[in-house]
Amino acid sequence: MGRFAPSPSGPLHAGSLVAALASYLDARAHRGRWLLRIEDIDEPRTVPGADRVILRQLEALGLRWDGEPVWQTRRHPLYGRAFARLRAAGRVYGCACVRRELPPGPYPGTCRPAGAPRDTPQASAANAALPAGAPPHPAQRPIRSWRFLVEPGVETFVDRWLGPQSQDVAAEVGDFIVRRADGLWAYQLAVVVDDGEQGVTDVVRGADLLDSTARQRQLARALGLTPPRVLHVPLVVDAQGRKLSKQNHAPALDVSRPLDCLRTAWRSLGFAELPAATPQAFWPEATAQWARRFGAGGPHGAMSSPHP
Repeated sequence: MGRFAPSPSGPLHAGSLVAALASYLDARAHRGRWLLRIEDIDEPRTVPGADRVILRQLEALGLRWDGEPVWQTRRHPLYGRAFARLRAAGRVYGCACVRRELPPGPYPGTCRPAGAPRDTPQASAANAALPAGAPPHPAQRPIRSWRFLVEPGVETFVDRWLGPQSQDVAAEVGDFIVRRADGLWAYQLAVVVDDGEQGVTDVVRGADLLDSTARQRQLARALGLTPPRVLHVPLVVDAQGRKLSKQNHAPALDVSRPLDCLRTAWRSLGFAELPAATPQAFWPEATAQWARRFGAGGPHGAMSSPHP
């Protein structure tokens, strides 16, 4: 079971098509389903109508999803139940820190519980040591956000494109936010809950999200879920070497020439030009080549298995 999960902060561009194409081909090469999820959980960044534009772009390119699309903003009860489960298990804690107060690098654990209530003598002593006029120590302030209590040790996994990967989440990231100070659910929580609830077994996405994988694996296990297999594809960059993104004003895809769009995305994935003369001819040829490279019997497909 695969999925494509665009954020509706604008229309699809060349970079997002590469991720969509790879995830679609991977699902079809394994005779699986391909789901569409609109990741609009970050509501302040959502552009009204962008979700419908994305759906029309995918349809024009021939990327047909299975079942009905889902929108994260319609799934808040799911995230609330997952959060309650984490809280009951002692895997999340309230945090009063403000971003500008934190040093660069991993979260230093300022509000991390140490087996004592928030009004501990240690917190009071730290507060008393602050300069005159400084705000109270975070342990004495109201909770703003909620963080996931990460496990110590190195998280290891195999990426089907990049090979073996590892990250010490505690040392490199620290306890991360699952509910934001503005009350919104954080991306890390929402995506793990969605993948688990939808039965996603294989996540194919851009390499910019590789760094999130170890965090998401820890969160999935804490919720009793099996982490999906992952494959991270290369990013498309502009002339300055920056990742193509809506924030960098990447131009929207011109889907009036669908075959040109598909060919460009295909080449960005490192494949040779296909002889297909129409979009209809492109799909079976591309799916067969993807299966040879990333299918169950291909050199990079050992982590996947065909779906019935």
